[in-house]
Amino acid sequence: MASGTMRFYSVCRSGQTNVRYVIPNDLMEEMKVGNPHYERPMKTLILLHGFSGNESDWQFNGVAEDIAFRYNMAVFMPDGGNNFYLDRESSSAKYGTYVGKELVDYVRKTFGLSDKREDTFIGGLSMGGFGALHTALAFPETFAGAVALSSALVIHELREMKEGDANMLANMAYYKEVFGDMKTAHTTDKNPEVLFDSIVKAGGVMPRIYMACGTEDFLYNNNIQFRDFVAAHRRPQDDFLYEEGPGIHEWRFWNEYIFRGMDWILS
Repeated sequence: MASGTMRFYSVCRSGQTNVRYVIPNDLMEEMKVGNPHYERPMKTLILLHGFSGNESDWQFNGVAEDIAFRYNMAVFMPDGGNNFYLDRESSSAKYGTYVGKELVDYVRKTFGLSDKREDTFIGGLSMGGFGALHTALAFPETFAGAVALSSALVIHELREMKEGDANMLANMAYYKEVFGDMKTAHTTDKNPEVLFDSIVKAGGVMPRIYMACGTEDFLYNNNIQFRDFVAAHRRPQDDFLYEEGPGIHEWRFWNEYIFRGMDWILS
């Protein structure tokens, strides 16, 4: 199992960026016996951290090595800062394009990974859950599926915020920097619902989507709202699964449900 941190120059971010990686490239043959995931080429998973996190979270708090080993996946964990993995107007702050295109292209070329859609996935927790949903829906031709845990789907709350207001994640000034006009952000392509609807209306291919949230999580109602939106707008061919269980906004929940999500999305 190869693991480490790599740095490369990102055009989207106008500077060097850090990415943790785990690649199950040197397992002994007996470790693969009985595992059907080793009967096909290695797949790729982009795994996103949450608000105030960094590229090391899924490796040191989470189960990145177990994911790589169990599913024969090269796992890449970028540092996305506190940017919701969205493009801003600044030419050095294209965080959505960085994750959805530049990083994917870079790791495919550098590590000789498959460039097929069916071999490319994305996942994340909290802000990274939002990022996984948004990125998969913004680049549906790249990602076959997304695993979104306790997703920070706060975009509908923004239009109600006033100067000085804050929620569990950040204050109004921060959200204005990330999402732009607070009153209209929910109508733009920064809203995963808008992207989902656009794919449906265009008759495009939809990534498989797995969502999960703890019933005691402060983002529970936000996730229920998105679940209900998908239920009302999806087509018969659109694969979507939502699960929930006891849990707050914590690694115990995420480290359990990431495997449930990966099992389903790779089935």
